[in-house]
Amino acid sequence: MATADPFEVRMRFSGQLQHLNASTTSAQKAAQYALKYKDMDEDLHSCILEQLEKTTMNTRANIMYFLEHLLEMAYKDRQNDYVRMMQRDILRVVDAVCPEDGSGAANVKVVRKVLQSLMNKSILLEQTVIEIEACLKERDTSADLGFSSPVNGNDTTRRNGNGAATHIRPEKRQIEQRIEEDRERHKRMRENMWAVREPFEAEVQELWETTSDLGEDDHILGREEWEEFQQAMEATKCQHIRNKELNSKAIANSNGASSPS
Repeated sequence: MATADPFEVRMRFSGQLQHLNASTTSAQKAAQYALKYKDMDEDLHSCILEQLEKTTMNTRANIMYFLEHLLEMAYKDRQNDYVRMMQRDILRVVDAVCPEDGSGAANVKVVRKVLQSLMNKSILLEQTVIEIEACLKERDTSADLGFSSPVNGNDTTRRNGNGAATHIRPEKRQIEQRIEEDRERHKRMRENMWAVREPFEAEVQELWETTSDLGEDDHILGREEWEEFQQAMEATKCQHIRNKELNSKAIANSNGASSPS
């Protein structure tokens, strides 16, 4: 089997990261590609960092969601190198997705959600997430700054006469794309709330396979339980209902006795 060209693998992976969107499929496809070429994990990890630091803020948010899929899949498959490198560089990732200058304020919620998920899955330490959260509080600024995404990956800061940095608003297309992607994620989140989880499905399957076929003993047991149920119901009836049923039986017996033979 021919060895894959590292340059070609890197270029294809970069293209997948640049074209990530709100769909789970695109993130999983890129994650599967990274795991497929795990022998180039260091190069692909550096590719992730490179894309995070040069693409638009919308794409950085999508890459952050992709990292959640990649690390979860790598953790389950015991591909610990991806997990280890991301644990080492997680602060660099956070700085790229929501920089200190406030240009990525709209991504703060994204970072929080992904970090919380990775902590719950024991991929990140709780102390690490707590320390990063302290930094995120300072970056969670106004919504206007949150949409100050770099256009085409270029620096969007300008200096005014006093030398202070000002942010350029992104193109209308980028804003609309972000709104649409957030809407798609919220829709998928609501759908996942109603999804049946794998452990429950496995438990049902196990019960189905271990339950014996219906036999005569089951019928006997069922009749006994039904008789016990009727007796219990009879014991709970109030005196008024019992008197009414006794009167009905007496009338029925009287009518039966008076009918001609």
